[in-house]
Amino acid sequence: MSVVISVRIPRELRDKLRELGIDYYREIVEFLKERVQEEYYRQMSERYKRLLERGPRLGGDFATEFIRKDRKAG
Repeated sequence: MSVVISVRIPRELRDKLRELGIDYYREIVEFLKERVQEEYYRQMSERYKRLLERGPRLGGDFATEFIRKDRKAG
C-alpha cells in the first residue's frame, strides 16, 4: 500500500527537473529509502554502544581462560 506525500517546490526547480529529464518521483523515493536505512543503522549502532557500556567488562584474557577450561573439560 502506498500513501501520498505532497511537497511544494519552486516552479523554476520543477521546470529544470522536467527540462533535464529527471524522474523526480523516483529520485525522491530512492533518497527517502536510503535516508531511512542510514537512520535505522545509526540508531541501531547507538543502541549497541549503550548496551556495551552497560554490560560487564571482560578481562583481556577472557577468551584464553575460556578455551583452557573447555579443553580441560573435553
